Amino acid sequence: MMENDSSVDIASINEKIERESAFVDLLTREMNKVIVGQKHMVERLLIGLLGQGHILLEGVPGLAKTLAINTLSQAVHGSFSRIQFTPDLLPADVVGTLIYNMKVNDFSIKKGPIFANFVLADEINRAPAKVQSALLEAMQEKQVTIGDETFKLDKPFLVMATQNPVEQEGTYPLPEAQVDRFMLKTVIKYPQMAEEQLIIRANLKGGFEKVNPVVDLEQILRAQQAVREVYMDEKIEKYILDIIFATRNPENYNLKDIAPLISFGASPRGSINLAIASKCYAFIKRRGYVVPEDVRAVVHDVLRHRIGITYEAEAENITSEDLVNKIVNEIEVP
Repeated sequence: MMENDSSVDIASINEKIERESAFVDLLTREMNKVIVGQKHMVERLLIGLLGQGHILLEGVPGLAKTLAINTLSQAVHGSFSRIQFTPDLLPADVVGTLIYNMKVNDFSIKKGPIFANFVLADEINRAPAKVQSALLEAMQEKQVTIGDETFKLDKPFLVMATQNPVEQEGTYPLPEAQVDRFMLKTVIKYPQMAEEQLIIRANLKGGFEKVNPVVDLEQILRAQQAVREVYMDEKIEKYILDIIFATRNPENYNLKDIAPLISFGASPRGSINLAIASKCYAFIKRRGYVVPEDVRAVVHDVLRHRIGITYEAEAENITSEDLVNKIVNEIEVP
């Protein structure tokens, strides 16, 4: 991160970010042709894409989760694949496998659906642990091993995993260590009544407008680099650290009452992702520097899956989201 000194030229950074982020409006407009409402989800998809992270989406069926990532891949001119997770899925069904080729009397490699720019892992909690870990290796290392060969995955690479919160029959909950690999966990709500009216009309009319590719992969890769250059003041770094440390030692932050409700706090991966997501949010808002509002805008999505709650919290119906709210309301804003 940049030092907080006078040599940092905020004006030129701002100018560069304004230039590099020009496509964000185009991309959003293109996605809005198909995705009605759900502004929050579209923004989080862009944050995941620009921050080189992955997203876990939680919501009841039928809220356009699949449609959203498919639309994004069409608008970005990227390749898209969808993996429907089921209890009988094997790791080879995700990453690919070796197939015996009789013509050449040798094994040839058949790549799996993970080899795409945008991968939708539908109902990730329905697959057994082996498959989940195969996907997570690809997400973390951005590479896949088939047989004794290792393949780099295409860039950009975004995994959007979905899970359905209502049905727990035949599901394998993701362990904390795996959930922590997702940059954001976004909870999707039902649309407003006026939005749903538009959804009904569009569907009765026989589908939506065609989505055109308005951004190429090269622009996305440039934007991913530009995001890192967004200026973050030392005061904002301190603010992020205060929020993270309050999840670990709430008693040091005048939050003694929530200490018995937290079983574990956010890891350093949480602070890194909170910083990157804040920079991405500033970038989407076409600003070359991070303000506290950027941190507050993304803090729930970054932390809701990184704070463990105790049985006591569950008994009182307190969620990790409630705890994040208390922490954010208590920590002094710079």
